[in-house]
Amino acid sequence: MQFDEDLLARLRSARHVVVFTGAGVSAESGIPTFRDALTGLWSHFDAAELASADGFEHDPALVWGWYEWRRMKVLQAQPNPAHLAIAELARRVPALTLVTQNVDDLHERAGNAEPLRLHGSLHRPRCFACAEPYLYPPGMPDEPEGGRRIEPPRCTRCGGPIRPGVVWFGESLPEQTWGQALTAAGACDLLFSVGTSAVVWPAALLPEQAGRSGATVVQVNPQETPLDHLAHHNLRGQAGEILPALVAALESGRP
Repeated sequence: MQFDEDLLARLRSARHVVVFTGAGVSAESGIPTFRDALTGLWSHFDAAELASADGFEHDPALVWGWYEWRRMKVLQAQPNPAHLAIAELARRVPALTLVTQNVDDLHERAGNAEPLRLHGSLHRPRCFACAEPYLYPPGMPDEPEGGRRIEPPRCTRCGGPIRPGVVWFGESLPEQTWGQALTAAGACDLLFSVGTSAVVWPAALLPEQAGRSGATVVQVNPQETPLDHLAHHNLRGQAGEILPALVAALESGRP
């Protein structure tokens, strides 16, 4: 795979790289995205109905069951070459900040330490009432493919229901994490936007922040997105193919 020499030169000279990832990266590991049709018990629901505080209050067992099904799918999945390439890139540049919209743990399992999680994590649930963190008991959930309604566990501190540790529709991004992401985007030399539709706000502001601050913006996506006009380089294709090839080209010194 051939890359523009300007891109490789900018990457080689970068002191701080930001990698901003979206659902497309996880989809390459077989994890369903919000755009995929719901199946089984949830086939008659809109994902936005389930990913909300109102939905949880209305039917906590339905929402908790859906998220446990999603967590099961994540635990069955493995990091793909894109996740591994990002971890390898982090070892080859002076500084790399990984910002993700994904709520799985595939970045960590690939060796990417402490990504900035804009939308939370499936693996860090908390109490709906008092926000006390909840620790899952050891072992993998045993859920059938279609899933089922599951009553959420109860908080050991206040007795409230445990909710998924993700950012729902209508909720704000975690303030500290969002601030760190904005700071990194404004201070980096180069930002990769990988597998994200660039339409989910406010996360979609990050490439714009980087561009306004003079950074090179590189988009990796098989489809056109609203970021096309801003990106200095648009790399069309799967992240699991493009990113490993880019790291290899960076190492070889050849375009």
